[in-house]
This record gives sequence, C-alpha cells and structure tokens, in this order.
Amino acid sequence: MVVLRNGVPQPNEWVRVADDATLPEGAKVIVSLERWQAERATLRQRNSAVGISLKSDQSPLLIKDDLDHLSLVALEFPKFTDGRAFSYARVLRDRLGYRGEIRAFGQVLRDQYLFMLRCGIDTIEPPAEKRVEGYAEALKEFSVFYQPTNDHRETALRLRHGMAKSAAA
Repeated sequence: MVVLRNGVPQPNEWVRVADDATLPEGAKVIVSLERWQAERATLRQRNSAVGISLKSDQSPLLIKDDLDHLSLVALEFPKFTDGRAFSYARVLRDRLGYRGEIRAFGQVLRDQYLFMLRCGIDTIEPPAEKRVEGYAEALKEFSVFYQPTNDHRETALRLRHGMAKSAAA
C-alpha cells in the first residue's frame, strides 16, 4: 500500500499491528489507543518509532501527555459525513503543538484531500480502489482560501487588503 504526501505517492514505512499480534522488531508500528494505554511503558522503550491510531470517537486529548513519544498519529475517517478527524488534526497541531506526522485513513475522499492538508494532516492512506493520480489534481483546484489555517497561506481577506494598499499608493 502507498501513502500520499502532498499528492506524491510514497512507500508506506509503517506497519499497522493488531492488538493481539506480536510487534515486529525494528519496524515502525501503529497501534490502537487501547493497546497504547495497556502497554505504554513497553512501547515507550522500543528502539523504533511508534504511532497510534485513533478512531473517530477518540479525541487526541486522550493522548496529549504522550505526544512526545509518538512519531505518528493516524486519524480515522469512517465515512465521508464524519468530519471529526478534521477537527482532531487542528487540535493536534494548533492546541497541542504536535509536530509529528498526522495520517488520515479510511474513507479519505479526493474532494476532501486539500482540506485535510490545510488542517495539518501530512499523509493519507487512500482507499485501495481509488486512483491516486486524482488526489494530486485535487491540490490544484483552489488557489485562494477564506479560512486561516496552519499551512500559512494568505487568506482572501488579507490578499484583498494587500491589493487595496498597493492600488492606493
């Protein structure tokens, strides 16, 4: 399986490990919140990176004290009408100051991809049946935005005021 980073396919370096499975030695692993909570001390001692997978009803505030030990937080999009993961990505970046990788998985739609990146999501796991080329095209569909986010793009309002200043001079 590939992941997309800024619309570019990348090999997936992470292994998603079931709660009852043995952790592979030396591999970057993604575990569930439940496994993290049950095996926190052991997982913190690993010599390889650990990530956590949060279901859509699991807030990142549940792991706020553990973020320094996590290299990746994977957020579930169980269906296209459930947008909680967008808010969770903003909470991770803006409120909790998380600088590690945020990944989206599940029903990751092409039409939502640009907004996922704007909310702070770094990589996505597109559904297996989807063409990955369409996701890169989605990043070019909008060039001006009304909402400020942590991607540091100028908003329409700021651009408009900047144009008005230069026209008045």
